[in-house]
Amino acid sequence: MMQKKPTLEKITPNFGSSFLLKKHEEFLKTNTPFWHFHPEIELVYVNKGKGKRHIGNHISYFNNSQLVLIGSNLPHIGYLDRLTTNGSETLIQFLPDFLGKGFFKIPEMAAIDALFERAKKGIRFNIEIKQRIGAKIEKLIDLEGANRITSFIEILNDLATTDDYTLLNANGYAFESSHQDSNKIELVYKHINENFKDHISLDEVSELVSMTVPAFCRYFKKSTGKTFTKLVNEYRVVHATKLLAESTMSITDISFECGFNNFSHFNKLFKEFTGKSASVYRNELKNLIQ
Repeated sequence: MMQKKPTLEKITPNFGSSFLLKKHEEFLKTNTPFWHFHPEIELVYVNKGKGKRHIGNHISYFNNSQLVLIGSNLPHIGYLDRLTTNGSETLIQFLPDFLGKGFFKIPEMAAIDALFERAKKGIRFNIEIKQRIGAKIEKLIDLEGANRITSFIEILNDLATTDDYTLLNANGYAFESSHQDSNKIELVYKHINENFKDHISLDEVSELVSMTVPAFCRYFKKSTGKTFTKLVNEYRVVHATKLLAESTMSITDISFECGFNNFSHFNKLFKEFTGKSASVYRNELKNLIQ
């Protein structure tokens, strides 16, 4: 069933709290990961888990832990493939002015204000800061009242003053999120997500959003900053990085499993996307695990 609901997500904080804080200890798989955005900023910490992340134009796979900050109205698809043993995900969603209009505009909060601006591109925090801050984020659950707020501001300040991070959409994000556009893009992403292992023709995907092929190609490039073919190939390569990490399948089998019908084409695109060949990628992963 195709999703018709508007994809602006409405977020309600916990009772007696000015922001939403949730911890998932069991894996929650939704069958329909959906493309959505919200004015709230979102901080996600996964201590042990695996999954694909699609934030703005950025698509990648993580296989361990992650700490990500997603800015106001930056579209993303939220889903984990699964949490691993003893894994948990802590999610914090808050409006930029959750402590009152102008709070983050005072001079002492300039670094955090700049962090919120940077987050509009999506931020992935690297290993050192992730390990240090992850534990603090998990402890927020046990705090109440003013202690929770002061601890959260400390966390934001640590994230604001580190340079141990990567911007996920370094060139900005092209998409202007109107409901109608967001629904169209969501239908396209959902179709790619469900069918990337097979050939997806421009005809079928244009028909899905009731456009001609040339109009769809122009619209998609303008909306996402990528051609449709490039995006589908990125989905395929990201799925290949997942299989290289999690399965013992041969690299040739993986390329066909991900929807490539030409092994040398797969190799070329894999190297373009990750900067290394699939065999080097797999060997580096093995060395990391050992």
